[in-house]
Amino acid sequence: MEKLQKLFNPNFLWGGKQGKGPRYRHMFNYSRLWRSAVMLTALSAILPLLAISWFDYNVTRKAVESEALSRTSRTVSNTKRTISAFLTERKSALDFIVHDNIYEELIDPVRLAVILENLRKAFGGISDIGVIDAGGQQIAYIGPYLLEGKNYSDQDWFKEVVERGIYISDVFLGFRNEPHLVIAISYELPDGSFYLLRTSIDTDRLNEQLLTLELGAQGDAFIINTKGVLQTPSRHHEKVFEKIAIPVPEHSPKTEAFEYKDPYEATYILGYAYIPDTPFILMIVKNQNEIMKSWHKTRIEILIFLSIGIIIVMAGVIGFATFFVNNIFIADQRRIKTLHQVEYSNKLASIGRLAAGVAHEINNPLAIINEKSGLIKDIFQLRDTYAKDEKLIGLVDAIHASVVRCGAITKQLLSFSRHMDFSFQLVDLKKIIQEVFGFLGREAEYRNIIISINVSEDVPQFESDRGKLQQIFLNLLNNAFAALSDGGNLDISAILLRDECVRITVEDNGCGIPKKDLKKIFEPFFSTRANVGGTGLGLSITYSLIQEIGGTVDVNSTVDVGTRFIITLPLNAKNIKEKK
Repeated sequence: MEKLQKLFNPNFLWGGKQGKGPRYRHMFNYSRLWRSAVMLTALSAILPLLAISWFDYNVTRKAVESEALSRTSRTVSNTKRTISAFLTERKSALDFIVHDNIYEELIDPVRLAVILENLRKAFGGISDIGVIDAGGQQIAYIGPYLLEGKNYSDQDWFKEVVERGIYISDVFLGFRNEPHLVIAISYELPDGSFYLLRTSIDTDRLNEQLLTLELGAQGDAFIINTKGVLQTPSRHHEKVFEKIAIPVPEHSPKTEAFEYKDPYEATYILGYAYIPDTPFILMIVKNQNEIMKSWHKTRIEILIFLSIGIIIVMAGVIGFATFFVNNIFIADQRRIKTLHQVEYSNKLASIGRLAAGVAHEINNPLAIINEKSGLIKDIFQLRDTYAKDEKLIGLVDAIHASVVRCGAITKQLLSFSRHMDFSFQLVDLKKIIQEVFGFLGREAEYRNIIISINVSEDVPQFESDRGKLQQIFLNLLNNAFAALSDGGNLDISAILLRDECVRITVEDNGCGIPKKDLKKIFEPFFSTRANVGGTGLGLSITYSLIQEIGGTVDVNSTVDVGTRFIITLPLNAKNIKEKK
């Protein structure tokens, strides 16, 4: 969980713009760099994914729409052939009758009744048959109505069949009040005259062929005439002989299919075909939403795939950008840390040089004071009056003691300043600790801090860097003094380990370090005393110095109990340094 939080909310995101203080700043605005990296990488990865998805979305939709149009067109074409065959069979039957029978046989009621019976057996749905002469007079009729002798010369259909040789009527009710249509053909006699053979056909068979088409729950198939009047039943439109709301499509010799929107903005796929030599237009209407169900499912799958893909890409992009920017941030932190250490080292070197100069300058007047105080004492010794004055001799001795003490302090300053450069030499651990303690003795005495130094007798002199050791102990003692209250205890101990190492323990009974901060105390700029002047560099530099001389450091701490630093140093740091 912590790693996931660092991935999506890294430390540098909100606080990585600049370091503490105006002197050392970060090289980049890391929050902006991270956001730019995420944005550019995400766009580079997601835009092609969106483009592919959009392309696939449109190609799939167009493919489904094209397939729906093609399928509708094929259905219309097949149904058109079926209906054409239905009408052609009956027309061909009439052609056969007029060629197989002479005029006298056709006007014979007995013969005509036999022909009607045979037609009914062969095709079914034929209700009557009649013969009409050239004058429009029906001279022979077999059927359920009294139509013999009726004259049709003034009827439009009569004129059409005379002109074209064949006539197929619209569907109409007629005397029977049942939907039917009429087929009539003309036949020319040898004497130049002609007659018509006319039959009525029920539309039940025609309707069945349309109703059995598999068009889906909302599909519809029907026939209209050129005026848009329904000739067959419709599932979802008006009744037979009523005009449909769909506009009559323009004439075309081939099958057509296109998208159509009704006044309510519903979209349909409309296929139609004009049936040759008839007044009929076959129409098939399909609801586009029903047809596109499979595509809608595919669309949802595409969207799910796109969403998952974007999530995966974003997770990868954020992870990559965080890793990339974090590495730059860490490198920049190291740069700043190094600059601080260089500055700190330069300050220490300057302080060392200043201390050396001050020590030399102080030593000269101290030598004069020491000489003059000795001379004064010698003069006092020449006269009994002064020699026996204990108070006066005590004052002179106090001057001499103060000069000795100042000389010891300047000697420590000189000793400390001589070892700022990197050099390995034999060092006495106990002596170094005591030298460093000399700088803090007065503070310890003033604050009543009890310091215990216990270096085991078997700890030998060993090779290390004297200046770095002094700086390490000075930083640790300063850190301990800051944690201790007046009257606290500070214990420094050292023992020799079997693997040619020295283990040094610096332990205090101060305020301690919270557990959550233990992992951060060696990080640069981290300080538990930032509000009281802490820089956050002391322990960081100490950690680096210990590593430079080949050692390690561990820390244990409990709040309100105390802190223990455990340092392990090799007896021969020079060899370890050369191997590295």
